[in-house]
Amino acid sequence: MIPEKNFETKYLRRQSPAQGSASKMSGGRFIAEMLKGYGVTDVFFVEAILRGVLIELETLGVRRILTHSEKAAAYMADGYARVSRRPGICMAQSVGAANLAAGLQDAYLALSPVIAITGRQPPLSQYRNAYQEILHHPLFEPVTKYNVNVDTVEQLPYLLRQAFREATSGSPRPVHLDLMGNIGQIIDFAEANLEVIIEAAFTRYPSHRPHPESEYVREAARVLEKSERPVIIAGGGAAASDAGPEIVELAEMLSIPTATSLNGKGSILENHPLSLGVVGSYSRWCGNRVVSEADLVIFIGSHTGEQVTNYWKVPKPGTPVIQVDIDPSELGRNYPNTVPLVGDAKVTVRKLIESLNPNSIKEQWSQYAQKLVTAWRGEQQPLRNSDAVPIRPERLCKELTEALPSDAVLVADTGYSGVWTGAMVDLTHPQQRYIRAAGSLGWALPASLGAKCAVPDKPVVCFTGDGGFWYHLSELETAVRCGIKTVTVVNNNSCLSQCAEGIHLAYGDRPGKREEIYKFCQVNFARIAQEMGCLGIRVEHPEEIAAALRKALTADAPVVVDIITDEACKAPEPWTP
Repeated sequence: MIPEKNFETKYLRRQSPAQGSASKMSGGRFIAEMLKGYGVTDVFFVEAILRGVLIELETLGVRRILTHSEKAAAYMADGYARVSRRPGICMAQSVGAANLAAGLQDAYLALSPVIAITGRQPPLSQYRNAYQEILHHPLFEPVTKYNVNVDTVEQLPYLLRQAFREATSGSPRPVHLDLMGNIGQIIDFAEANLEVIIEAAFTRYPSHRPHPESEYVREAARVLEKSERPVIIAGGGAAASDAGPEIVELAEMLSIPTATSLNGKGSILENHPLSLGVVGSYSRWCGNRVVSEADLVIFIGSHTGEQVTNYWKVPKPGTPVIQVDIDPSELGRNYPNTVPLVGDAKVTVRKLIESLNPNSIKEQWSQYAQKLVTAWRGEQQPLRNSDAVPIRPERLCKELTEALPSDAVLVADTGYSGVWTGAMVDLTHPQQRYIRAAGSLGWALPASLGAKCAVPDKPVVCFTGDGGFWYHLSELETAVRCGIKTVTVVNNNSCLSQCAEGIHLAYGDRPGKREEIYKFCQVNFARIAQEMGCLGIRVEHPEEIAAALRKALTADAPVVVDIITDEACKAPEPWTP
């Protein structure tokens, strides 16, 4: 059952010599006190921005992570937010605002609560060709749910609290505060009578757990009981709600095969007999097959987007659907709902369990689904055990599955890194976590640093390709300087391998230098990592992988494991009806 919130702690006042009731303080001190009060442990920024805030944060014990680019700062804040389930903070000055906005795309698509803070030139400088200045508001509008200007220090208590409310309530997403002054200095150093009030509910997400309407829950239960071939698909909203235990309980209660989206990976362990793995366009064929044959699909915390449904082909259009989502606007967006359930995933699944007849078990259907899973695993076994040189990625994924500590966080890049880890790396312990790029290649390395800041006592492993690794290679210096001890596994085939087939198809029989479009120089990333102060390990033979990962996971430094793989190996194509 879900514990009731302690409403006596709804509002908290940070007590310090400067506080009690409203006290005269600088905007910088106020922002620092608010961030500390809301549980922020690290902020990610590019100089120069809010120098007064940064100095005050030092006195409060909040770590300041100086990054090499605004996008990296946004990605770090995103990784921090997803793993800590608290808002991640990123900041940049006026000229960096456009880069910071670009970095929020991934957090927006993945429903991650990032708070972005920028500075802007004052009104007298606007529209007059001020140095480095363009309008910020239009840049942030597509990638935030709350996008406001802070013109005076007196606005801070209202707008900063609202930023935390917006970021963590309903479907979490990024927000943006644009402060007066190109580095926020007008707000930073102005003084006013300000009171630091912390709304405890909005220090993390989900901030609230709304319950579904009982009538719809009962109707959903009846539809599920009558179905013969139901399937559960757990999405990112299920992971954000920590609904995995309830989803597994529901699945076991009626013997329902259960799949996940990439964002929902880990909601059911992949060695569970009812697990189908990840479905959609980055998937296992067995999962897509089962979902396509279902007579009822229960989407839990999933946007039913292009990727999880393989371009809206799995499940087939017209398949009856029960959809659970905290955002009513998502219900029926892509699949008309047989029964829509508005509510928090964890609470709603619990209510559904309580309304079901436990005797309507789908055992024959689940046995059929498991035969398909077993067949898929049988197909993959020779590849996962391959001794080929260059190394096959399937073998790398098998070794990574076996090496991952029971409490590890795996952070995956997009593209083939998402396919390989989604389909081929099994999460087999309840404390293991998986987060992945929602589309921005290069996201994983900075995001893994943010994730490690959120859980410094847990192993954090980044999985990326050489194409993704090149984007933010400079952040290895950030890891070394700040003591952020992650393990980065580079699937290094010296090319953008996911793009290769499309380029060859486009060329057809025409002659030309097609390799110019997708191939890179062969580079020893382990040696580069060593020059930057990391431990670098290069692996060229499959029997070396296990020892390299063991060494990396026990090292007292950031580590790059550079694994030379075969560029000719294609990730599995998604099965389509």
